Amino acid sequence: MPTPFRHTEPLPPKAATGRVAELYEQIARDFGIPEPAPFVVLSSAPALLAPAWALMRESLIAGPGDRTGKEVAAFGVSQANGCRFCVDAHTMLLHATGDHALAERLARGREPAGERHARVLDWARRTRIPGAAREPYPFPREEAPGYLGTALAFHFINRIVSALVTEKLLPADAQRLRPVRSPAGRSLSRTVRRPAVPGASLPLLDDPGPGPAWAAGTPVGPAYAALRTAAVMGAGLLDADDQALVRTALRAWDGSHPPLTPDPFPGREERPGARLALLAALAPSRITEADVAAWRGPEHTDHCLVHLVAYGAFAAVDRVEGALSATTPQETS
Repeated sequence: MPTPFRHTEPLPPKAATGRVAELYEQIARDFGIPEPAPFVVLSSAPALLAPAWALMRESLIAGPGDRTGKEVAAFGVSQANGCRFCVDAHTMLLHATGDHALAERLARGREPAGERHARVLDWARRTRIPGAAREPYPFPREEAPGYLGTALAFHFINRIVSALVTEKLLPADAQRLRPVRSPAGRSLSRTVRRPAVPGASLPLLDDPGPGPAWAAGTPVGPAYAALRTAAVMGAGLLDADDQALVRTALRAWDGSHPPLTPDPFPGREERPGARLALLAALAPSRITEADVAAWRGPEHTDHCLVHLVAYGAFAAVDRVEGALSATTPQETS
């Protein structure tokens, strides 16, 4: 069977032990999908796998706000980032919430019929553009940790998936057919509709810290803080000049998708590490075998590659988060 992974070969989940095995067990129980590729691909770097899962779990699954609305947010962020895998996945998960008409409208490229979901979708799409999705938010103040956490989780997950996972959620793109995606979603309905206990992922994290103010003391905050800490570890794979280049490029990023020509990224022969990190941040689907080979060499394992991609991905998340949290969320009418 063809592997769903690009540029890396993670160990089969059945070979997992210790904390990684515990994570897979929790993912299967609370997400309903055993061995999902976006998390399996991070298993070469358990320090990243745990907080990436925790941020998604504590925001989308267990955080404040209704699951359908947060699935719409995940769909919108994934659409803005061009992550076809995640768009398809969250179309199926909308079926799992029971809102079949909404799932099919989105699958057909139409806007939600209801104003609330239309506003959430528009907001989620605009989060890619720093500063374009500030207050007033389309959700109440008390739900901000769930919605902001979901948006930021998927800005990270989209980039990991686009860089390291193939586009096909199911063989032969079967998820794009309604007779497949609707039953597939319905098969997850019991898990999706079952209340999840907030904070259950936090014991799997290493000393995460309290998290940002927008998380308002919820478990979303420590999960986000832990992911930031783990992702920043990848900076050590670059020299000081390359780190500065990445920071400068992200400060100037306006949320647009970089042009194909001329190639705006550093040359793979001169600065292969900076090229990979910036591709992961701004155009992860464009990472090629040649880009990876130019940087990798015998000293860089899958563990290193995953950490470098995560560093670049989180550099974009950090830019988005800074713009989203620049003001305090206000309850909308």
